[in-house]
Amino acid sequence: MINPFRIDIPQDELDDLRDRLARTRWSAEIGGQGWSRGVPTGYLRQLAAYWADGYDWRKHEARLNDLPQFTTDIDGQTIHFAHIRSLEAEATPLMLIHGWPGSIAEFLDVIGPLTDPRSYGGAPDDAFHLVIPSLPGFGFSGPMCDAGWTHGRIAGAFTELMHRLGYSRYGVQGGDVGAFVAPAMGRQDSEHVLGVHVNALVTFPIGADGEMDGLTESEQERLARLEHWQQEQSGYDKLQGTRPQTLGHGLNDSPAGQLAWIVEKFKEWTDSAADLPEDAVNRDAILTDVSIYWFTQTGASSAHHYYEAHHDPSAWAPREPGTVPTGVAVSLTQDVAIRRFAERDHNVVHWTEFERGGHFLAMEQPGPFVADVREFFRSLR
Repeated sequence: MINPFRIDIPQDELDDLRDRLARTRWSAEIGGQGWSRGVPTGYLRQLAAYWADGYDWRKHEARLNDLPQFTTDIDGQTIHFAHIRSLEAEATPLMLIHGWPGSIAEFLDVIGPLTDPRSYGGAPDDAFHLVIPSLPGFGFSGPMCDAGWTHGRIAGAFTELMHRLGYSRYGVQGGDVGAFVAPAMGRQDSEHVLGVHVNALVTFPIGADGEMDGLTESEQERLARLEHWQQEQSGYDKLQGTRPQTLGHGLNDSPAGQLAWIVEKFKEWTDSAADLPEDAVNRDAILTDVSIYWFTQTGASSAHHYYEAHHDPSAWAPREPGTVPTGVAVSLTQDVAIRRFAERDHNVVHWTEFERGGHFLAMEQPGPFVADVREFFRSLR
């Protein structure tokens, strides 16, 4: 059964948020360190003050509610999704999958151009019917109902969702977590998946003979970025992957803590030319994303996703390369994907490198994102 859904956060929860923010016990910090040790207290205090007294949740809630939204139960888990059908009868069905710390709000600026290309200077043949789910345990699909929601299990639920909606031939796009789930959907449902497009794809060397020979300067930079992430920036990954419940108590109780946990990633993972997170992504867009985690109490639930991924034996098991045509969008400022490694695991037929934009490509560079998605799927129709 598919049920209509509408976001309606009670006013007492908005009042509670403001009250909690006003009573935050702010941590001291060592001066002169900038962002090198995490989110500076001064910056966070200013952003929290705006969240409490400047940001208008009702305005952004209304924008989200402009999207037709639904819930359904798959494998015992509530799955929330937006389903936006194009006016073009021959539009291609396409699922868009967010990652962490993202939400369906990542895609707000690309929905119009993808579903209604005529109104945005595009060709009607480039239209898509969009299905945008909240990952299990995230946002309005949360909290997570039980253990075991690995990338493969999520992929199975999402292929079931597309079939439940009546789509027998469809594409998938995903970034971050979505860049794992989308290819898994292609492997599980190759007869029906037209193509897979990913951004923020993670690729690794595996120690094979000659795999490092002839890497370009840009590829060496991406490999160094991966090593830097493992050494200096992966604390969130280790904590969520090993003790998500302990972390979750703080995230669920403190909006300032939840804000810091997410906004740090908008600083570290957006275009490196941006001095502050809001220089890359609109401040209200960031706070809409954080607000979804806060009001749905899925800071802890979404952290459990990392535990599942870290403890999934099948994640690192040898597998045959995917056969579904795959397109890869690479941010040269933030991503770590290297083509030869990607081609080892995926049927890569399309590769685009972007000079600008970072991890949150649909938010940071919606125009180029839309253009690349259109170009990739145009070649497969």
